[in-house]
Amino acid sequence: MTATRTYSKYAREAMSLLGKQIRLGRKQRRWSEHELAERAGIARATLQKIEKGDPGCAVGLVFEVAALVGVTLFEPDLPGLADRHERLDDKLALLPKAVRKSPAVVIDEF
Repeated sequence: MTATRTYSKYAREAMSLLGKQIRLGRKQRRWSEHELAERAGIARATLQKIEKGDPGCAVGLVFEVAALVGVTLFEPDLPGLADRHERLDDKLALLPKAVRKSPAVVIDEF
């Protein structure tokens, strides 16, 4: 028996919005579901799930389909994405490599 994963309202709305943007991009290009699924190398049923905002779809597939239909996820072009990637690397370099819980406070006043 598998447990059902719950998602926040924000996450559900975001997945639904991205699915609708993908569907709009596909229709603006006048591609059928079959054509886009073939271009992405996925089954038509998987594309339908992506367009419905199904959270069970692999994020890599969703990003690939979004890229194929021209949905901008972070930056409008590859150089902009690379620049943003580099800036985040710089920020991450300033932070500790690992995050640990604070040790328990020992009260040793006798």
